[in-house]
Amino acid sequence: MTTLPKKPDWRFLLAHPAHFLALGFGSGLITPAPGTWGSIAALPLAVLLGWLGVGGVWLAWLSLPLFVLGVWVCDVTGKALGVADSGHIVWDEIVAMLLVLAFVPATATAWLAALLVFRLFDIVKPWPIRWLDAKVHGGFGVMLDDVVAALFALLLLKVVLPYL
Repeated sequence: MTTLPKKPDWRFLLAHPAHFLALGFGSGLITPAPGTWGSIAALPLAVLLGWLGVGGVWLAWLSLPLFVLGVWVCDVTGKALGVADSGHIVWDEIVAMLLVLAFVPATATAWLAALLVFRLFDIVKPWPIRWLDAKVHGGFGVMLDDVVAALFALLLLKVVLPYL
């Protein structure tokens, strides 16, 4: 008998701190498109961090320990769900979005463009993002492909934002 992967709920979310973070404070429970909801959850978090003086370069630096934390929380939660890269795990989207937001102006237009462009690369997964997603496993793999999608987004935003 094969066991089916667990579908997370609020009880699962609150059962372990790793699940709470990996599921993006609950944003990963929203369907459809939990990855988009996780990316959106990064926006108020970035505002809060900005109010605390953590914006720009400091936000980019903060993304590094958040990435390392993400390797652990995504690994723990993926194992508990029975799916290493469950769509409900959105900490990777949150950290990647924070990284993108660190390098764009804090305006509604720039943040909307950042969200749309990041989601584009995260969903379409051009090479090497798709390759990383398929070949690098565990919590590190969950985190890595989204950070590369964030870097692609930043390259496109560098070209596009001056015209918006």
